[in-house]
Amino acid sequence: MNAIEVTDVSKIYRRYGRRRHFGTLKSALLSGRLLRDLQPDEVLQALQGVSFDVASGRTFGIIGRNGSGKSTMLKLIAGIGKPTSGQVKVHGRVSALIELGAGFHPEISGRENVFINGMMLGLSKKAIAARFDEIVAFAELEQFIDAPVKTYSSGMYMRLGFAVAINVDPDVLLVDEVLAVGDQGFTNKCLTKFDEFRRRGRTIVIVTHSLDMVTRFCEEALWLDGGRIRAQGPPHQVIDAYLAEVARSEHQAAAATPSPTATETVTVDDVKLSDRSGRRSTTFASGDSIQIEIALSARDSVSDVVVGLRIVAADGIECCSADTQLDGVTPFSIERVATVRCAIERLDLVEGSYSLDVAVKASDGSVYHENHRTTLTITSPHRDGGVFRFPRQWTVTDAAGDTREIS
Repeated sequence: MNAIEVTDVSKIYRRYGRRRHFGTLKSALLSGRLLRDLQPDEVLQALQGVSFDVASGRTFGIIGRNGSGKSTMLKLIAGIGKPTSGQVKVHGRVSALIELGAGFHPEISGRENVFINGMMLGLSKKAIAARFDEIVAFAELEQFIDAPVKTYSSGMYMRLGFAVAINVDPDVLLVDEVLAVGDQGFTNKCLTKFDEFRRRGRTIVIVTHSLDMVTRFCEEALWLDGGRIRAQGPPHQVIDAYLAEVARSEHQAAAATPSPTATETVTVDDVKLSDRSGRRSTTFASGDSIQIEIALSARDSVSDVVVGLRIVAADGIECCSADTQLDGVTPFSIERVATVRCAIERLDLVEGSYSLDVAVKASDGSVYHENHRTTLTITSPHRDGGVFRFPRQWTVTDAAGDTREIS
């Protein structure tokens, strides 16, 4: 059974500019300005013919650039807005983590706001009272719950909104970029709650720029671009396609606007990733060996060449960086073309999407080619945190002194 059914949905927003005020209704009608002056200045097509289903108990991720229609789609699922055309069906109680705390009244206490928001989400006063202590403890606001909400910091405000929304036991949970509501400890608590929801068979839809979160939590992903579906399917396939498009766009922008620091005498023509057998791929299992082959070209003979690379996680964390000079390779010369290869015996990254950036420079740091980006996806049956998966083996020693390996 599907928890969410989106059928041929389009959403249009109309923007009206500042126009002359009518003198009187009669004068506006006689002059013919009434209908003309009420026409919109601009029509924005936020969604165009979008259709997809989310099966009950699945975690579904929606990705895309800013302005792609992600948040609009989530608001339509939440019932906050209605589609201009098409149909959205949702089965079960919905809780939306969108614009957290938007319904809070600043002049009354956190306690009163919990009850008001809980009832807005469909709970009875008795049900809210039964969960009240859990909500307050989750938000870490025991000492402040009877203070007016207007005295809360933005983090406190958002944490309380999150705690209310996530503790109403919904059938469908909608999440829109709301994990930056506290320190790392609170973020981990939110992620643990998501895991609990998944184990209990709840349906979750996540809109996020964190591709690692989509890889970690979602069974299926959807890529929206300009209000249309570009790809849908397994997260690593959708994210690969998305990152490839981002890299292509960045490459085109860089080509159209050359860096003022680049001498433009060397270019990176291609970066080939392959496994031990030489098979070209952009998807590898954690711990696999990887061969990186970089094709370079130069307009003339160029000396003093250093090639560098770095691997960056989807959330922008730099996982590692290296260059030929740091690794003891003397800066070399290129006569028209050259191929540089780097072999990595074990790529012990956790599961997720990464970018591999290649740059070419001189030994003094001046840039020949600033950046060439290639997408890289790591798969793993394990659910490690961070970015690096170190090889390990656990053992346990009992009271008798006997030691055994555990897995």
